[in-house]
Amino acid sequence: MAKLYFRYGAMNSGKSTSMLQAAYNYEERGHRVLLAKPSVDTKGDRGILSRLGVTRGVDFLLTPGTDAYVLFQQHRADTLTTTGLDVSALLVDEAQFLTETQVDDLLRIAIIENIPVLAYGIRTDFQTVAFPGSRRLLEVAHSLEELKTICRCGRKAVFNGRKVDGEFVFDGDQVAIDGVEVTYESLCGSCYLEESHGVLNNRRREPAERGRSIDVDTHEANPPIESAPACPPASSPSLP
Repeated sequence: MAKLYFRYGAMNSGKSTSMLQAAYNYEERGHRVLLAKPSVDTKGDRGILSRLGVTRGVDFLLTPGTDAYVLFQQHRADTLTTTGLDVSALLVDEAQFLTETQVDDLLRIAIIENIPVLAYGIRTDFQTVAFPGSRRLLEVAHSLEELKTICRCGRKAVFNGRKVDGEFVFDGDQVAIDGVEVTYESLCGSCYLEESHGVLNNRRREPAERGRSIDVDTHEANPPIESAPACPPASSPSLP
C-alpha cells in the first residue's frame, strides 16, 4: 500500500525545492508524476516557484470546492492516454491551503489507488495556529518529515513571523501571500516570543485562569515568567 507523506517546515525551509527535486528524481528514472497546488496560492501563478529560482508549472489547481480525488483521476487518465504511462506519484505544494476534505482525498488516493502522495507545506500561520490542511495532514498522514531551516539567531526555526512594510504584525487574516508589502521571516520560539511580546495564537486560546494578558518587555532586567529570553548570538548556524 502506498503512503501519504507530509513534509512540513517553516518558511524558507526548501519545501518547494525539495518537491521539485522529488519530481525530477521520479522522471529521471522514467516515471510520470502529477503536480498540483491549491488555487489560494497565487505566488507563481500556475507554477511551483522555489526560492532558488527554479520554476515548474503544475498539472492542475485545487480550488476550495474541488474534489481532489476525482480531479486526480481525470488527469491520471489523460496522462495514460497521451504518454502510455500511469502516474507513479502525486506531489502537492502549499498543502496547508487544502481543505480537510481534500486532505482526506489525498489519503484515499494513496490507499485505494496505491499511488504515493507527497504533500509539502507549513504547519502553522503567523499567529502559531495550524492551517486546516496542515492539521488534517498531521492527523492522517502515514509519514511526517520536518524540513529544517534556521532562525536569525542560528537556532532551528519553527514559527513564521509576518512583516508588513518591514515591521512584524500579529493581527490579520490567516492567508496573505508574501509579496512586495507582506513578507515572512522564519523564527525560533524565543525570537518569536520576543517579537510578539510573549503572545501566542493572538490570545485566541489564552487560558482563562490567567485572567490577564501577557505584556512582555523583553528589555527588563528581571522579566516575568511568561516572557522568553532573547536568543543569544550563535557562533555558527547549525541545525540540531
